[in-house]
Amino acid sequence: MRSVVYSSLGDSSVLEVAERDLPEPHWGEVRVRLAVAGVNPTDWKLRSGATAASMPFDEISPGQDGAGVVDSVGNGVYDLKQGDRVWVYLAQHERPLGTATEYTVVPADRAVRLGRASYDVGASLGVPAMTAHRALTIHEDGPSRLGPGALAERTVLVTGGAGAVGHAAIQLAAWAGATVVTTISSDEKATLAKAAGADHVVNYRGGDAAAEIKAIAPDGVDLVVDVAIIQNADLVAEVLKPRGAVSAYANTGGSDVTLPVRPLMARNARLQFILLYTVGEGALATAAQDVAAAVEEGALEVGEESGLPLVRYPLDQTAAAHDAVEKGAVGKVLIDVADLD
Repeated sequence: MRSVVYSSLGDSSVLEVAERDLPEPHWGEVRVRLAVAGVNPTDWKLRSGATAASMPFDEISPGQDGAGVVDSVGNGVYDLKQGDRVWVYLAQHERPLGTATEYTVVPADRAVRLGRASYDVGASLGVPAMTAHRALTIHEDGPSRLGPGALAERTVLVTGGAGAVGHAAIQLAAWAGATVVTTISSDEKATLAKAAGADHVVNYRGGDAAAEIKAIAPDGVDLVVDVAIIQNADLVAEVLKPRGAVSAYANTGGSDVTLPVRPLMARNARLQFILLYTVGEGALATAAQDVAAAVEEGALEVGEESGLPLVRYPLDQTAAAHDAVEKGAVGKVLIDVADLD
C-alpha cells in the first residue's frame, strides 16, 4: 500500500510517500480502506516536534481522522463487518499508523458507522467534532449528552466560528437548540459562520465585541467555546452569565494566560481546558455516539454552502496539506486517498 511516512521530526519536508506492507487487524481491531483523510493542526504540531520532544515510534504515518470502508475485521469484533462505511477518529493516537495512507488499522471502537453521509463529512469529524462535543457538555448545569433540545433556552458563544472546531461547535449547538453567537474577524468568515447555523455574528475587529454580545444576550451567555483564551480572557469574563462555563480547547498565541480573577469569581465561572487525547474513554464514546446521531440527521454538513470550505490535496501532496493547515487555511483541509464510490 502507499503510505505517507516520516522517521524524524521536522518541517513538512520529512514526509515521504512509501510502499508499505498491508497491515493486519488484531483482536478487537478493524482495517479500513480510506477514501478521504482529514488534516488537523495536531498533525503538523506532532510532526514538527512542537508537541513531542521525540519520535514515539521509529516511523509514523500522520493523521487522526479519515473515512472509508471496513476492509477486514479482527477476532472479537461483532459490531462492524466488511463493507461498512465508517469514519475513524484518533487513528494515530499512541499508534504509528494514521490516516495519510491507503489502509489503516484502528480499534473497532474508533471506527463509527457513517451511514449515508459523504466521506468528506466523515473525514471532517474526529478531532473537530468530538472536541466541540466535549466543549458543549462541560457546563455544571448543562447536559452531558447532545441531541435536539438538549441546549434549548441556552446561549452559546463560539469564538473563532470559521475554524473547524468552531464550525462543528456552531452546528452541534444549533442542532441541540441553543442560540448561537460567534465572533469572527472578517465579512468572509461571517458569511461562513452564518452558513454553519450561527444566529448572530460579531466582528471582534470592527468594534466593541463585548458590548455587541451583551446586546444580544443581556443576561450573559451560558457557555463559551473558546479558541484563544489567552486573548479572550477579559472578553469571556465580561459576557459570561453567573454560573457560566468556558471551554478552552486551544492555546492560540502562546502558553500563558492572565485571568481576570474577580470577575470570574463573582460569576462562579467554570474554566475547563480540553484536549481530546486525555478526555477519557467514556467521554470519547459519548461524543462518538452523539456526533454519529448528528451526522445521521444531517446536522454536520461540510462544504462552503455549509460554512466549511473544503481544501483538497492528493495523497502524494500531504506535505502541502500540512503546510496549508499550519498557515491557517480557511476551511477543512482534506487528503483524497482513493475513489471508493
